[in-house]
Amino acid sequence: MLRTPRFFIGVDGGGTGCRARLVDRDGRILAEGRGGPANLTLGLEPATAALAAAVGDAFAAAGLGPADRADTDAAFGLAGVEASGTAAALAAHAFGLGRLAVVSDAETACLGAHAGRDGAILILGTGSQGYARRGAARIRVGGWGFAISDGGSGAVLGQRAVRRALAAHEGLAPASALTAAVMQPHADAAALCAWSLGARPADYGALAPLVFAHAEAGDRVALALRDEAVAEVEALVGVLAGQAEAPVALVGGLAAVYRPLLGPQLAPILALPAGDAMDGALMLARRA
Repeated sequence: MLRTPRFFIGVDGGGTGCRARLVDRDGRILAEGRGGPANLTLGLEPATAALAAAVGDAFAAAGLGPADRADTDAAFGLAGVEASGTAAALAAHAFGLGRLAVVSDAETACLGAHAGRDGAILILGTGSQGYARRGAARIRVGGWGFAISDGGSGAVLGQRAVRRALAAHEGLAPASALTAAVMQPHADAAALCAWSLGARPADYGALAPLVFAHAEAGDRVALALRDEAVAEVEALVGVLAGQAEAPVALVGGLAAVYRPLLGPQLAPILALPAGDAMDGALMLARRA
């Protein structure tokens, strides 16, 4: 006999944090929850803890208990699924839920952005990744981590700001209000180095708003960093649209920041997202 769960929960997990949305079988939103970074490349244990916190937060806010969890089908869209190889181990955990599907955050974001139809997205947040659904095919551009990829991402932009701040501090490059602001929390170069040894992508990504704010104020160093990032985003959009043969929706925490900065030549190939990654995860949970 076909099982029909009473509830569905969709989760979007990235390098900065994770969000969960709980709905009933009629699609009414009951509650949402939040947790810490859930990028699987950070390790299975911290990602599991963050996801458990977000899921638990949503169920608690809705006033639902363990029996209700067991009557809930779920889908998690998580950053780092392909690189970490831990999707199966995470799915086995189950979190007290019914059926659980674990896929990349790009898959759920694309589903949500195009209301379940084929299309392309460019995720712009702590990391960046182009992704498209085209029938049975999946197209990927970038998203291989800020150390070697992720142009235009908050982590890459923030790391570049740190490098420029250190260079200015040592007299190797021009100083500015931005370089002073980035350097200000650190007593000297040694302190900045010590911070960098434990810094994660989200720590660098937290500096991206500082770059955009100083660029808006006319800071020359910030403007140069911003222009470099904008060029990287424009290149990602162009390549992705060409391969996917579909409009590209910008999604993620930095999407609204970048959109007005992109060249007018991209206007015909940009689309507004119909929904978010949690909407996409809920679609996938229902399909299960």
